[in-house]
Amino acid sequence: MMTQLIQLAIVTDDILIKTSLETYFGNNLTTNIRFLAKNKDAFIRATQVTRNQKIDVILLDIGNSGISEIEDINTIKKHLPNASIIIINAEEKDERIFKALYAGAVSCLSEKTPITKIEEAITTTYYGGSYISPNIARVVLNYFSVKKATETSSLTNRQLQIVEGVVDGLSYKMIADKLFISIDTVRHHIKTIYKLLNINSKAELIKKSYEQQLLVA
Repeated sequence: MMTQLIQLAIVTDDILIKTSLETYFGNNLTTNIRFLAKNKDAFIRATQVTRNQKIDVILLDIGNSGISEIEDINTIKKHLPNASIIIINAEEKDERIFKALYAGAVSCLSEKTPITKIEEAITTTYYGGSYISPNIARVVLNYFSVKKATETSSLTNRQLQIVEGVVDGLSYKMIADKLFISIDTVRHHIKTIYKLLNINSKAELIKKSYEQQLLVA
Protein backbone atom coordinates (compact mmCIF):
# COMPACT_ATOMS: atom_id res chain seq x y z
CA MET A 1 0.00 0.00 0.00
CA MET A 2 1.44 3.35 -1.07
CA THR A 3 1.86 6.09 1.52
CA GLN A 4 -0.17 9.18 0.72
CA LEU A 5 2.04 12.02 -0.45
CA ILE A 6 2.07 15.26 1.49
CA GLN A 7 0.78 17.95 -0.86
CA LEU A 8 3.23 20.83 -0.50
CA ALA A 9 3.27 24.47 -1.56
CA ILE A 10 6.38 26.65 -1.46
CA VAL A 11 6.10 30.44 -1.35
CA THR A 12 9.40 32.33 -1.58
CA ASP A 13 11.11 34.87 -3.80
CA ASP A 14 14.57 33.82 -2.66
CA ILE A 15 16.20 31.98 -5.57
CA LEU A 16 18.56 29.95 -3.41
CA ILE A 17 15.81 28.82 -1.05
CA LYS A 18 13.47 28.09 -3.97
CA THR A 19 16.09 26.02 -5.79
CA SER A 20 17.10 24.08 -2.70
CA LEU A 21 13.52 23.25 -1.67
CA GLU A 22 12.37 22.47 -5.19
CA THR A 23 15.31 20.15 -5.84
CA TYR A 24 14.98 18.26 -2.56
CA PHE A 25 11.21 17.95 -2.25
CA GLY A 26 10.66 17.52 -5.97
CA ASN A 27 12.54 14.23 -5.70
CA ASN A 28 11.21 13.24 -2.31
CA LEU A 29 9.16 10.07 -1.87
CA THR A 30 6.92 11.56 0.83
CA THR A 31 6.04 14.93 -0.70
CA ASN A 32 4.56 16.34 -3.87
CA ILE A 33 5.13 19.99 -4.76
CA ARG A 34 1.75 21.17 -6.00
CA PHE A 35 2.50 24.88 -6.14
CA LEU A 36 5.63 27.00 -6.28
CA ALA A 37 5.15 30.77 -6.13
CA LYS A 38 7.19 33.89 -5.38
CA ASN A 39 4.59 35.57 -3.14
CA LYS A 40 1.12 35.28 -1.66
CA ASP A 41 -0.72 36.86 -4.60
CA ALA A 42 0.96 34.64 -7.17
CA PHE A 43 0.28 31.61 -4.99
CA ILE A 44 -3.42 32.34 -4.60
CA ARG A 45 -3.81 33.07 -8.33
CA ALA A 46 -2.19 29.73 -9.11
CA THR A 47 -4.55 27.83 -6.82
CA GLN A 48 -7.58 29.58 -8.27
CA VAL A 49 -7.00 28.27 -11.78
CA THR A 50 -6.88 24.62 -10.78
CA ARG A 51 -9.75 22.39 -9.80
CA ASN A 52 -7.71 20.48 -7.26
CA GLN A 53 -6.67 22.93 -4.58
CA LYS A 54 -5.69 20.28 -2.03
CA ILE A 55 -2.64 21.46 -0.12
CA ASP A 56 -1.54 19.96 3.17
CA VAL A 57 1.44 22.12 4.10
CA ILE A 58 2.63 25.53 2.92
CA LEU A 59 6.25 26.61 3.35
CA LEU A 60 6.00 30.39 3.57
CA ASP A 61 9.18 32.45 3.52
CA ILE A 62 8.48 35.63 5.50
CA GLY A 63 11.95 36.89 4.86
CA ASN A 64 11.00 38.01 1.37
CA SER A 65 9.74 41.45 0.41
CA GLY A 66 6.32 40.23 -0.67
CA ILE A 67 5.27 38.91 2.72
CA SER A 68 3.44 40.89 5.38
CA GLU A 69 3.08 38.29 8.13
CA ILE A 70 -0.42 38.81 9.49
CA GLU A 71 -2.11 40.08 6.34
CA ASP A 72 -0.69 37.44 4.05
CA ILE A 73 -1.13 34.52 6.44
CA ASN A 74 -4.71 35.59 7.16
CA THR A 75 -5.42 35.77 3.43
CA ILE A 76 -3.95 32.33 2.80
CA LYS A 77 -5.81 30.82 5.76
CA LYS A 78 -9.11 32.20 4.48
CA HIS A 79 -8.42 30.84 1.02
CA LEU A 80 -7.09 27.45 2.18
CA PRO A 81 -8.35 26.90 5.75
CA ASN A 82 -7.25 23.27 5.91
CA ALA A 83 -3.63 23.92 4.95
CA SER A 84 -0.99 24.14 7.68
CA ILE A 85 1.51 26.98 7.36
CA ILE A 86 5.19 26.69 8.21
CA ILE A 87 7.04 29.99 8.18
CA ILE A 88 10.68 30.38 7.27
CA ASN A 89 12.08 33.44 9.04
CA ALA A 90 15.41 34.75 7.79
CA GLU A 91 15.79 37.56 10.32
CA GLU A 92 14.80 35.51 13.40
CA LYS A 93 13.19 38.57 14.99
CA ASP A 94 10.77 37.81 17.80
CA GLU A 95 8.13 40.32 16.66
CA ARG A 96 7.90 38.71 13.22
CA ILE A 97 7.74 35.24 14.71
CA PHE A 98 4.95 36.14 17.13
CA LYS A 99 2.98 38.00 14.46
CA ALA A 100 3.16 35.00 12.14
CA LEU A 101 2.19 32.49 14.84
CA TYR A 102 -0.62 34.75 16.00
CA ALA A 103 -1.91 34.97 12.43
CA GLY A 104 -2.17 31.19 12.14
CA ALA A 105 1.21 29.67 11.31
CA VAL A 106 1.74 26.41 13.21
CA SER A 107 5.48 25.89 12.80
CA CYS A 108 8.48 28.17 12.48
CA LEU A 109 11.88 27.55 10.92
CA SER A 110 15.08 29.52 10.72
CA GLU A 111 16.47 30.10 7.23
CA LYS A 112 19.53 28.21 8.52
CA THR A 113 17.50 25.05 9.16
CA PRO A 114 19.01 22.01 7.33
CA ILE A 115 16.86 20.55 4.58
CA THR A 116 16.43 17.26 6.47
CA LYS A 117 15.03 19.19 9.45
CA ILE A 118 12.67 21.06 7.13
CA GLU A 119 11.44 17.66 5.97
CA GLU A 120 10.97 16.64 9.61
CA ALA A 121 9.02 19.85 10.25
CA ILE A 122 6.75 19.19 7.27
CA THR A 123 6.02 15.66 8.43
CA THR A 124 5.43 16.76 12.02
CA THR A 125 3.10 19.54 10.90
CA TYR A 126 1.25 17.27 8.47
CA TYR A 127 0.42 14.86 11.29
CA GLY A 128 -0.97 17.61 13.50
CA GLY A 129 2.08 18.70 15.44
CA SER A 130 4.11 21.89 15.58
CA TYR A 131 7.79 22.36 14.92
CA ILE A 132 10.11 25.19 15.97
CA SER A 133 13.75 25.07 14.95
CA PRO A 134 16.31 25.47 17.77
CA ASN A 135 17.44 28.93 16.61
CA ILE A 136 13.86 30.20 16.66
CA ALA A 137 13.12 28.50 19.98
CA ARG A 138 16.06 30.36 21.50
CA VAL A 139 14.75 33.68 20.19
CA VAL A 140 11.36 32.94 21.78
CA LEU A 141 12.90 31.91 25.11
CA ASN A 142 15.17 34.96 25.15
CA TYR A 143 12.17 37.19 24.53
CA PHE A 144 10.33 35.87 27.57
CA SER A 145 13.49 35.91 29.70
CA VAL A 146 14.10 39.56 28.87
CA LYS A 147 10.45 40.38 29.48
CA LYS A 148 10.55 38.67 32.86
CA ALA A 149 13.82 40.36 33.84
CA THR A 150 12.52 43.76 32.75
CA GLU A 151 9.33 43.32 34.75
CA THR A 152 11.22 42.16 37.84
CA SER A 153 13.90 44.86 37.62
CA SER A 154 11.21 47.54 37.43
CA LEU A 155 10.71 47.09 41.18
CA THR A 156 12.98 48.99 43.56
CA ASN A 157 14.74 47.31 46.44
CA ARG A 158 12.19 48.81 48.85
CA GLN A 159 9.29 47.51 46.77
CA LEU A 160 10.87 44.05 46.69
CA GLN A 161 11.15 44.17 50.48
CA ILE A 162 7.44 44.95 50.70
CA VAL A 163 6.65 42.08 48.31
CA GLU A 164 8.67 39.80 50.57
CA GLY A 165 6.64 40.97 53.57
CA VAL A 166 3.35 40.30 51.78
CA VAL A 167 4.52 36.83 50.74
CA ASP A 168 5.55 36.12 54.35
CA GLY A 169 1.99 36.92 55.45
CA LEU A 170 2.73 40.20 57.21
CA SER A 171 0.07 42.89 57.48
CA TYR A 172 0.76 46.34 56.06
CA LYS A 173 1.32 47.62 59.63
CA MET A 174 3.80 44.83 60.36
CA ILE A 175 5.64 45.57 57.13
CA ALA A 176 5.73 49.27 58.01
CA ASP A 177 7.12 48.55 61.48
CA LYS A 178 9.71 46.13 60.09
CA LEU A 179 10.96 48.61 57.50
CA PHE A 180 10.60 51.70 59.74
CA ILE A 181 8.23 53.44 57.35
CA SER A 182 4.63 54.60 57.67
CA ILE A 183 1.68 52.40 56.76
CA ASP A 184 0.67 55.02 54.18
CA THR A 185 4.07 54.60 52.53
CA VAL A 186 3.50 50.84 52.39
CA ARG A 187 0.09 51.37 50.78
CA HIS A 188 1.62 53.76 48.24
CA HIS A 189 4.27 51.21 47.33
CA ILE A 190 1.65 48.47 47.04
CA LYS A 191 -0.36 50.55 44.56
CA THR A 192 2.79 51.19 42.52
CA ILE A 193 3.76 47.51 42.60
CA TYR A 194 0.30 46.47 41.39
CA LYS A 195 0.55 48.94 38.52
CA LEU A 196 4.06 47.87 37.51
CA LEU A 197 3.19 44.17 37.60
CA ASN A 198 -0.26 44.68 36.04
CA ILE A 199 -2.10 42.94 38.91
CA ASN A 200 -5.01 43.87 41.19
CA SER A 201 -4.80 41.80 44.36
CA LYS A 202 -2.55 40.42 47.05
CA ALA A 203 -3.23 36.89 45.80
CA GLU A 204 -1.97 37.83 42.32
CA LEU A 205 1.12 39.44 43.87
CA ILE A 206 1.94 36.27 45.81
CA LYS A 207 1.35 34.12 42.72
CA LYS A 208 3.56 36.33 40.56
CA SER A 209 6.27 36.41 43.20
CA TYR A 210 6.54 32.63 43.02
CA GLU A 211 6.29 32.47 39.23
CA GLN A 212 8.93 35.15 38.65
CA GLN A 213 10.96 34.75 41.82
CA LEU A 214 10.65 38.36 42.97
CA LEU A 215 13.37 38.35 45.59
CA VAL A 216 15.02 41.17 47.47
CA ALA A 217 18.01 42.43 45.51
